[in-house]
Amino acid sequence: MSPIPRRCLLKAAAVVGAATQFSWALGARDAQAAPATAAGGADPVTLDWLEDGGLGAAPGSTTGVPWPMGAYQEDQAFALTDEGGKDVPVQTWPLAYWPDGSLKWTAHAVSSGTGKLTLTAGTPAEPAQKVTVDTGGGTVDVSTGVITARLGKNGSTLVKSVTRGSTEIAKDGRLVLIRQPEIEDDDQGTVKSERFDGAIDEVTVEQDGPVRAVVRIDGKHRKGDRSWLPFSLRLYFYAGAGSFRMVHTITYDGKQEPGKASGDFIRGLGVRFTVPMRDAAYDRHIRIGGEGTGLLREAVQGITGLRRDPGAAVQTAQYEGRKLPDPATWDQRVTTRLQYIPHWGDYTLAQLSADGFTVRKRTRQGYGWIGAGGGKRASGFGYVGGASGGLSFGLRDFWEKFPAQLDIRDAHTDAATVTLWLWSPEAQPMDLRFYHDGMGQDTYAKQLEGLNITYEDYEPEFGTPYGIARTSELLFWANDSTPDADTLAQQVAAVRVLPQLAAPPRQLIKAKVFGPGLFSEPDRSTPAKAKIEDHLDFLFTYYKDQVETRRWYGFWDYGDIMHTYDATRHVWRYDIGGYAWDNSELSPDLWLWYAYLRSGRSDIFRFAESMTRHTGEVDVYHLGTWAGLGTRHGVQHFGDSAKQQRIANTTYRRFYYFLTADERVGDLMHANVDSDETFLVLDPQRKVRTAPYTPDRHALSIGFGTDWSGLVSAWLTEWERKGPKWEKAKARVLSTMEGIAAQPNGFVQGSGLYDLDTGEFAVADKPVVSVSHLSAVFGLGELCAELIHLVDMAAFKAAYLDYCRYFNATKAEQQARYGSDFGTLLLFQGHSRLDAYAAVQTGDATLAKRAWTKFYGSDGYTESSPWKTEKLTGPATLVEGTEASWVSSNDTALYGLAAIENLALLGDRMPG
Repeated sequence: MSPIPRRCLLKAAAVVGAATQFSWALGARDAQAAPATAAGGADPVTLDWLEDGGLGAAPGSTTGVPWPMGAYQEDQAFALTDEGGKDVPVQTWPLAYWPDGSLKWTAHAVSSGTGKLTLTAGTPAEPAQKVTVDTGGGTVDVSTGVITARLGKNGSTLVKSVTRGSTEIAKDGRLVLIRQPEIEDDDQGTVKSERFDGAIDEVTVEQDGPVRAVVRIDGKHRKGDRSWLPFSLRLYFYAGAGSFRMVHTITYDGKQEPGKASGDFIRGLGVRFTVPMRDAAYDRHIRIGGEGTGLLREAVQGITGLRRDPGAAVQTAQYEGRKLPDPATWDQRVTTRLQYIPHWGDYTLAQLSADGFTVRKRTRQGYGWIGAGGGKRASGFGYVGGASGGLSFGLRDFWEKFPAQLDIRDAHTDAATVTLWLWSPEAQPMDLRFYHDGMGQDTYAKQLEGLNITYEDYEPEFGTPYGIARTSELLFWANDSTPDADTLAQQVAAVRVLPQLAAPPRQLIKAKVFGPGLFSEPDRSTPAKAKIEDHLDFLFTYYKDQVETRRWYGFWDYGDIMHTYDATRHVWRYDIGGYAWDNSELSPDLWLWYAYLRSGRSDIFRFAESMTRHTGEVDVYHLGTWAGLGTRHGVQHFGDSAKQQRIANTTYRRFYYFLTADERVGDLMHANVDSDETFLVLDPQRKVRTAPYTPDRHALSIGFGTDWSGLVSAWLTEWERKGPKWEKAKARVLSTMEGIAAQPNGFVQGSGLYDLDTGEFAVADKPVVSVSHLSAVFGLGELCAELIHLVDMAAFKAAYLDYCRYFNATKAEQQARYGSDFGTLLLFQGHSRLDAYAAVQTGDATLAKRAWTKFYGSDGYTESSPWKTEKLTGPATLVEGTEASWVSSNDTALYGLAAIENLALLGDRMPG
């Protein structure tokens, strides 16, 4: 194809000069150092916390804020004030740019603040205690002004020490992996295990203050000559904070084969610290979080409840965690017998299911355990230390991502150890073997027959977990003394719900991000609008309740939903092929994020957050042959043989990244930039092609729907972020847009032959009509709305609007336009949002009317749908709850997106 013509150039000049020199890893530091410029045309933005309580005990919070095109240039500085007008220190850096080089998204990090904060153009206040990073010598030393962490550059000790003032609070921070080489399905085997330690390969300082510092540590777990299970950790430090946050990612690269007992089974996976113990045994305190903000509050040597009373003041002081007075002042009947009071050195809380935890303790190794309580759902929080200081620690989503565990060991000695187990060693080993033997499906023909009965697309050796990943979040506080009850409750709250600062919906709408005009704030001004809003609320509430009722929890499962319901068994089809886990099918991720964008609701944000963490990690391959591809919906998240771009789609990650500046999600999006290479490895249409096809680097068959939408979302995001490959990504966005527009039938052509080296589609020599009901329901519509807003390419816009106009048209209209109709189609309600978009873009009143006609009266949900749940009790169901057997996740995602977008685009043209 010819070079991109001038008519395809951007609406404004591309970023040049300083933007092209923007440092990917050090952008925050460089951007913060940039001089302030005159304020642009944007109004101040009021930021607020998603939940009440402000920052609380969290070390800090980072949020993303969008700006209208042209409002601010790259060198703009920003200032932050609280409701009283007091300056709040803030660190700012660019997240994304508009095509004219102006700021599209900026990130803002704070380490203080409780109420609403106002963001304006201006010079930021400096924190009283800055974060500093020193990379000299053999360690990376990070100081918040309150604590200092010395991080290793090599070896197995990731965090060499954490000090507060001159007191060492924790040391020897490391990763622990227990491998079980064989798994037995009966009671005759002998369980063996071996321990691997995380070993550092690379340390990168990504930000170095003044408000926020980020250090990334990459490596693998090692024992002897073997290294496996890659990890990537980020440690977050904020100015003036006595705490830090850890984001911990593992990528599974072991071997587990169906039908075989031997393999790489993870028995335990944890983060471990040593905590120096300096105080007398009766001044050493243990705190273990139970339900809510509940705590087990004990001392290593308890002096309460004894036969002899040391005094009420002494007992109260110990319970509250204060240093006790000299034992000489106690009742001497206690003081003279202190040596006979046991020292309890070991504690364990194990959460082996979403519904139960147990706590036990013992004096030390080699002696018996005694029960110390239990409950349903633990907070994942603990503390060990004493009057002279101690370490608080917590694991987010502790019970949601069971089996999890907290261990405290040797608290009676000079050095206690704390282990936060992301996978409890007391649970069954992590069994990721494929769940059946293939049932004779050894040819494509048989596999298609299997697809026709269970909806599972099976293929031998495709149901592998090799390359899937999981991210966990942990918090640590270095306390100068045992915290009081209120402080502990604040720390527990931060572990359970990490405080998040957010821009309001009106700013997101005003900035025209994520597709201008596709979402608007909820509006109940008319009965028709109110009814749709009620339906949207019903669907979200129902899914939130189903997560709880159906126990959609677990280390690998939490964050996903199920695909289809089995009304006969009163369960979701958890064991039926492609009807089980949803894996982003038809874009529930988009439904949830657009629901949040328009409402600002914290409960929707948290649901979408957990889904993004799941679908971007577990449902996608990050290593191996299929790196860059995701797996279709199925009984196991990695089980189906359909490995495709549509599931790895960067579109689903963009929201969380730009709203929070989360670096891990940024990694995932950047990793997809070269995922066009995957079409050389695996043909997504291999089982259904009727003509011979061999993947050719210069002529890869790529669909314009589910394939291209996944590719272009990654390219667009890399371009906007000015990532390391942004120029290549930009060129591919523009060349593929041009290539689709140049096809004889545009998007209706269905697919094209793509050249990996040039990034261009060959133009077909004859028109073809190839339309799938799936093409536009994996984010294509939302992406095209963004692209049309960003890129002045009339031919592409025309091609897309043509697709929008004719998908829901009559067969006669399709025949008249293209010489052939589109065949048998589905999902008309979901496609009504394409009608609505085209109606607004063209001013076509007929299309506007059809949008509402298809929304109200085609397939999917209708006004005559029940819009209610039925109560379920035994013996019909395992646990009491509710069901709406008429609800399916496909219909929910499509209805949700169509409702949100149609209301925003055509809310003033509703029927009646």
